[in-house]
Amino acid sequence: MTTEVRVPTLGESVSEATIATWFKKPGDAVAQDEMLCELETDKVTVEVPAPAAGVMGEIIAQEGDTVGVDALLATIAAGEGAAPAPAAAPAAAPAATGGSVDVMVPTLGESVSEATVASWFKAVGDTVAQDEMLCELETDKVSVEVPAPAAGVITEILAPEGATVEAGGKLAIMTSGAGAAAAPAAAPAAAAPAASTGKDVENAPSANKAMAEAGLAPGSVAGTGKDGRVMKSDVQNAIAAGASAPAAAPAPVAAARPASAADDAPREERVKMTRLRQTIARRLKDSQNTAAMLTTYNEVDMTEVMALRNEYKDLFLKKHGVKLGFMSFFTKACVHALKEVPEVNAEIDGTDVVYKNYVHMGIAAGTPTGLVVPVIRDADAMSFAGIEKAIAEKGARARDGKLSMDEMQGGSFTISNGGVYGSLMSSPILNPPQSGILGMHKIQDRPMAINGQVVIRPMMYLALSYDHRIVDGKGAVTFLVRVKEALEDPRRLLMDL
Repeated sequence: MTTEVRVPTLGESVSEATIATWFKKPGDAVAQDEMLCELETDKVTVEVPAPAAGVMGEIIAQEGDTVGVDALLATIAAGEGAAPAPAAAPAAAPAATGGSVDVMVPTLGESVSEATVASWFKAVGDTVAQDEMLCELETDKVSVEVPAPAAGVITEILAPEGATVEAGGKLAIMTSGAGAAAAPAAAPAAAAPAASTGKDVENAPSANKAMAEAGLAPGSVAGTGKDGRVMKSDVQNAIAAGASAPAAAPAPVAAARPASAADDAPREERVKMTRLRQTIARRLKDSQNTAAMLTTYNEVDMTEVMALRNEYKDLFLKKHGVKLGFMSFFTKACVHALKEVPEVNAEIDGTDVVYKNYVHMGIAAGTPTGLVVPVIRDADAMSFAGIEKAIAEKGARARDGKLSMDEMQGGSFTISNGGVYGSLMSSPILNPPQSGILGMHKIQDRPMAINGQVVIRPMMYLALSYDHRIVDGKGAVTFLVRVKEALEDPRRLLMDL
C-alpha cells in the first residue's frame, strides 16, 4: 500500500511554499510522525511529518521546488517488502542513459507566484552531483536554493541571472548519466571554503561564490545568518567596507580638477533590492496610502512598574519558570484601555466597522530575516505569567524561523518595542487591517516636576498610531491616557479602574 505525503495547510492567505530541506531520501525507513521535510513560506518554516510508517518511495517535489497546498510531495511504501523498490530509485537518476532532465522552479510559498534568479553557481558544460546547488532564487520573503534533480551535466541555462521566473517554470536542462561520475570529485573543492571557516555551519553557496569572485578568504567574513551562516549580503557588506579604506588614496588627484558624479561611480555599489525588501516597502506604502494614519504621543513614568518588577521578579521566575518583563505590563494596560475604547481594537471591512470582542495581541519581533508579528490570542483572558510565557515562546520560535502562518494571523492590535534598539521616539506604522499600534521606546532618566519639586524619574515616550477613519482623536488620546494611568499605578489593573 502506498501513502501519499501532501503539503499541509499553510495558514490564512498562504497558498504555496518552497521545499527547503528533505530529511529523508528514497529507500529510508520512516516512522509515523517523523519529520520528512521542511517547507518555507513567506514568513515561516513548516515541518511535514510522515502520515504513516514505512519506506520512502518517490520524492515528487525536490528541494527548491514551489508547491501549493495539498500538492503531492512524496510517497511512502508501507508494509514488509517495500524496501527493495525505493532502493532502485537512486540508481535510476544517474543511469547512463544520457536522458534529458529539466531543472524546474520549486514551489515558492503560498501567494508567491514568481521569483528572481539571483545567482547561478554552475555554468553550461559543468558536471554536477545530485542535490548539488545549481542556483539561488529570491522571492518576496526568502532566498531559495535550487538543487540538481539528478547527477549529470548542465546543457542549457534557460533563465539567466536577473530573470524573473514563475513557480513551476523551467530554469535549465541537464543531461543525466554521462559524465556524472566526475561530479563527486569536484564537490570537495566547492565545500572547501565552508570547511575552512572553522565552524560546522556551511555558508550559503551564493556567499562562497561571491567570496571566490572577490578574492576574500572564507574566514574573513562574519556571518549574520542562522547559526553564523555567511550569506551573500554579508560578503557584499564586507566588500563595501574593504573598498572604503583605499578610496581615500586618489583624493589628491581628484582635487586637481572639478569633482563630478562620474568620479563617485567606482565607489558606489548598486545592489538589486531583494524581493523581501520590495514586499516590505510595498506593504508599508500601502498602509500609508490606505489608512488615514495619525500618531498621538504621551509619556509614562515607569517608576512603579520597575519597582513592582524588581520586588517580585525572583518569586515570579521561581514559580512560573519565566522572567517577568515589561511587555506583560504593557499588554495588560493595552487590554484595559481597549475595553474602554473598543474602536482601537476594531477594523474597517468595506463600509462596515468590525468590533472585536476579544484581544489578539500582536507583538512585533525583529529576526535575522526581518520583522515578524506573532499573535498572542485571547490576551485579554491571560494572566501575567501566561502572557510572559507566550511572549517568550513566540519570540524563540520567531528567531528560529519556526512560526507558522496561523501564529501571525488574526491580530487585532499590535505593540512594537523600538526601545530595545535604543529608540527614544518614533511613529509606528499600522499593521493592516488593524486600526491601532502602540510604540514603546527606551526608558531614560529625565528631570520631572513632581509636587513642585524637580526629581529624576525613569520616563518612556509612548506613541499610538491609529486609523483616523475609525478612531477619533478623543478616543486615541483617551486610550493612551488609560495606558499611562495603568502603568504609573499598576494597582488600577487589579481594580479594573
